Amino acid sequence: MSTSSLTETTDAEQAVELIVCDASASDADVGVEVTPSDEIAPLLSQSEKPKINIFAVSYPRRKPREPVTETEISPLTLCILWVWNGSRYSGLLCMAFSAMIYFLMEVISDVFTVQPIPLFETTFTRCTVILILSYVWLRRSGQPIFGPAHARNILISRALMGYLSLFSFIYCIQRLRLSQAIVLSFTSPIIASVAARFILNEKLKISDIGGLACSFFGVLFISRQLLTTQAVSEGLVKAGEASILNVKGSHRIFAALVGLVSSITGGISYCLIKAGAKASDQPVVTLLSFAILASPAAGLCMISFEDFQLPSLYSFLLMIVLGVLAFFAQVFLARALQLEKTSRVANVLYIQAALTQVWALGSARIVPSFGRFIGCLLIVLSVCYTMYIGPDKETNEIAYSSVV
Repeated sequence: MSTSSLTETTDAEQAVELIVCDASASDADVGVEVTPSDEIAPLLSQSEKPKINIFAVSYPRRKPREPVTETEISPLTLCILWVWNGSRYSGLLCMAFSAMIYFLMEVISDVFTVQPIPLFETTFTRCTVILILSYVWLRRSGQPIFGPAHARNILISRALMGYLSLFSFIYCIQRLRLSQAIVLSFTSPIIASVAARFILNEKLKISDIGGLACSFFGVLFISRQLLTTQAVSEGLVKAGEASILNVKGSHRIFAALVGLVSSITGGISYCLIKAGAKASDQPVVTLLSFAILASPAAGLCMISFEDFQLPSLYSFLLMIVLGVLAFFAQVFLARALQLEKTSRVANVLYIQAALTQVWALGSARIVPSFGRFIGCLLIVLSVCYTMYIGPDKETNEIAYSSVV
């Protein structure tokens, strides 16, 4: 143990003297028992616990985050994605896109002059392009090629109706004046709206009937000028070729009846496209089912009824471009029917006729007239009204299950 003594100096200064002794020696020499109370407390008290602040605490190092690479998407891609499924107006916008693509096909056919190609040869090329692109689309998206099993009957019926509509229209434009064939073909949206009432149990409102009637009257005003060319816009015939086709007597009546059959089957085909797209949840399946039947049939007709003509490279490339555009036009059309009420999207399809007239007037191909102006005005007003009232607010579940 240790003991200490305190001495004073002459300068009145105090000094602390610490004497450390061995405990065993001290006890032996002095013989004094050392008690715990005699122990001298340490001069320095234990320091208090250190205060903790933000600078004293050591934080564990975090692993640096991996840099996130954002893929840049072009504005055109964003626009297409928004039109496809990004708006409550997507059904109407998809049909407007389809009509504009058909109009673009007309512009390309009008601007680029190629050698005359037989009608069935052009049809075969287009159906083949649609068949290949539809197959590639479904394979890349991982969808079943022939659609789900419960939708097979609908897809087969759609293929048959589309085949009858296409080949009836081809016969019609070969036997009638083009303006007459166009009027008959533009009855398809009206027939589709009526057929949807019975096949799909869709409600047909007064506003829908009025919009379709207004647009159809606009087509009648325009078609009086004998210059509306939907077949030209789809690349099937040239404008000069169709104007000389005129059959008299009973043959013309028969051709008109065939054109009416084309319109009826086309309207029913719209309903089956809608039912097939909703049943399979993939609108491209309806294109593939149609192309599987139409492409071989067009090839057989090309071999049987026409002399094959080898197109030049320029003509062949133009046919391929028109086939690709036709594919995307059909895709947007099927998507529009899948999303929206048939009568409303069918009315938007009439905008193609108005765009055709505007292009013809702008390119000075036709002379402006009061009838064309009234026809375009009626179509534009009808389509704008359809877009203004928007999609159908009622939750009408399409009863395509009754067709399965």
